Amino acid sequence: MAGFFGAQFIEQVRAANDIVEVIGGYFPLKRAGASFVALCPFHREKSPSFHVSPGRQAFHCFGCHKGGDVFRFLQEYESIAFSEAVQRLAQRASIPLQYEDGKGPDKSQHLKESLRDMHENLARRWQTALATDPQAQLARDYLARRGVSEESVQLFRIGYAPDAWDDTVNWCRGKNYDLALAAQAGFIVKKEDSDRHYDRFRGRLMFPICDEQGRVIAFSGRVLQGDEKTAKYVNSPETPIFTKGKVFYGLDKTKRAILDAGFAIICEGQLDLIACFQAGVRNMVAPQGTAFTGDHARTLKRYVEEVVLCFDSDNAGQKAAVRVFDGLLEAGLAIRVACVPPPHDPDSFIKANGGEAFSALIQAAPGFFDFYLDRLCSTNDVATDRGRLAVLRDMGIAVNKSGNSVTLDKYVQKTAVRLGVSADSVRSEFRKLRSASAPSSGNDSLGAPPPEEPPEVVARPSPQELWLLKVLLVSEEGLELAARHLRLDWVQNGLVRHVLKERLTPGPDGIHPSAASLISRLPDEESQRLVSEGAMEVRAIRNQEQLVRDLILKMRNQSVDRQMESLRRKLDDPSLSDEERLSLPHQIAELRIQKTAPIS
Repeated sequence: MAGFFGAQFIEQVRAANDIVEVIGGYFPLKRAGASFVALCPFHREKSPSFHVSPGRQAFHCFGCHKGGDVFRFLQEYESIAFSEAVQRLAQRASIPLQYEDGKGPDKSQHLKESLRDMHENLARRWQTALATDPQAQLARDYLARRGVSEESVQLFRIGYAPDAWDDTVNWCRGKNYDLALAAQAGFIVKKEDSDRHYDRFRGRLMFPICDEQGRVIAFSGRVLQGDEKTAKYVNSPETPIFTKGKVFYGLDKTKRAILDAGFAIICEGQLDLIACFQAGVRNMVAPQGTAFTGDHARTLKRYVEEVVLCFDSDNAGQKAAVRVFDGLLEAGLAIRVACVPPPHDPDSFIKANGGEAFSALIQAAPGFFDFYLDRLCSTNDVATDRGRLAVLRDMGIAVNKSGNSVTLDKYVQKTAVRLGVSADSVRSEFRKLRSASAPSSGNDSLGAPPPEEPPEVVARPSPQELWLLKVLLVSEEGLELAARHLRLDWVQNGLVRHVLKERLTPGPDGIHPSAASLISRLPDEESQRLVSEGAMEVRAIRNQEQLVRDLILKMRNQSVDRQMESLRRKLDDPSLSDEERLSLPHQIAELRIQKTAPIS
C-alpha cells in the first residue's frame, strides 16, 4: 500500500497526525468515554455510530462498517489514493516528502510539481489583478452584473488576465520561470520561426481549474469585450497535469455535497455552477465546455450512482444532454435530465425564480428515456410515417443500450402510446434494431442483461475468534501467550487468521505492529475494517491473560472436536482398509488426550 513511500516515512507521518485532530477538522467530534463519536459521514443516520479512538489511532462506524486509520479516513472522505493521503498529511505536519530508498521524485513527477507551482502562483497573480488592477474594472463590473458574490470570487479564485501581449511573459521572467515550461503550461505561446513569446490569455476573466485535491492545474478565460470572431472562452492546452476529458470544474469544492446528496448535477459552464453554488445547490460539476467523456463518467461513479443533466434549454444544450448518454450508461450510472424552461440557463433561471425553484426542478427531473422520448416526439412529426420511423429507430437504439429487459419493456409501452401503435409492433422494431447492432448471444430475451456472478459473501467470525482478535489488538499482555500457544490453523475465519498472523509477527525491532500500522499494511478493506472494529473495544478487560488462555483453549478444543468428527465419519466408509480401520480409533484417542492438555 505504501507506493513510493517507505514504511518508516509512513509511520512518521502517521505519528505526526493525530486522528482525532484530523477528523475533528472536518466535522465536530463528541467525547464518549475513552473515544469520540459523531454521526457517520459515510452514510445517513440519526444516532452516532461513528467512533474515533485516540489510543488506537483508528476510526470505525458500527453502522456501515467503514473503518481504518488516519490515511484510510482521508482516502474515504476525500476520495483520493493512498499516496495522495500520505502527501497531504505530510504537508499538514510540515514533513518533507521522503521517497523509498532515499530517491526523490522521478523526472515526470518533478515536472508535474513545477507545473503545479507555476499554476498556483499565476492564479494568485490574476486574483490580485482582479482586485487591484484598474484595467480589471470591466471584469469586476461583469461579475457584479452576473450576481457573483465577493465570497464566490474568493472561493473559486476568479482572476483577471491584463489586456497586454507580454504581461504574463514578463511575469514569468520576473519569477525566473523557464519560458519553454511556461509555454508547455499554456500561459504563453511561442511565435513561429522566432524566439519571442506572447500571452495566451489577454483581457479575460480567468477561472482556475483545479484537480480533485484543489490544486490549480489549468485555466479557462472568458472574453469581456471583442468582436464576433473572438473566442468566447480560451482554455489551457492539455499538459502532464491537465487532461480536458478527465477533469471537472468545481469538483474540488462540491464533492462533499455530491456525496451527501447521493447524486451529481452536471451543468455546462463555470458561471452556471457558481450561480447554483451560491443558491445552495452545491452537488454540481461542469465538464470543460460541453465535451463529456467516459473518464468523466467513471470519475462520477466513484462518488455516486446517479447523475442529473442540466444543460441549457436551447437546442445545442439538449443535444449535449443526448451526447453524454453513452458514457454515463457505460459507467453504470442512473441518468435523469432536468429541462430548464426556455429561454433560461441554470444561472438565469435561479436569478428569476430562486434557488428553491431550481432545487424543485432538479428533484422533479425525469429519467433520461422519458426526456429522450419527449425530445424525439417534439423534433419529429409523429403524424407521418417518416417521423414515426425516426422515433422508433432512435428510441430503440437508445433503450437497447441499457441491456435491461424491464427498462426495455417499459419504453416499448410508452413509445407505443406516443406513436399510437401496438406494443407488439414497437417491440418487433426494437428487436430488429438490436439484432442489427449486436451479434446474437443465443438468448431470446430482448434486452436481458448478462447473468451476474453472485457476490462473494464474507463469513462473520465466530464470537470466540472475534473476542480473541479484539483482546490481542487492544492489549500487549496476551501477545506472548498467544505467540506460544495459538496455532493459526485453529482459526477458521480467513480474515481473522491473516490479521492475527500479522499482529503476532514482530518487526525487525522486535515490536509487534499496532492496530493503526496493521491497517496500513493489510491489503484489503475487509481486513482493515475488522481491525478498526476490534480496536474500538474500549471496555476495561480484566485478567487479559486468563481471557486469552480461555479463548485459545476453547478454539483448540473446537479444532480437536472437528478432527475427531472427521475421523468418525471415515470409520463409516465401507471402502476403508483394515489397517486404516484399526488406526483411526487410536488417532481419536490421541486427540482426546490433547483436549486434556492445559494452556500454561
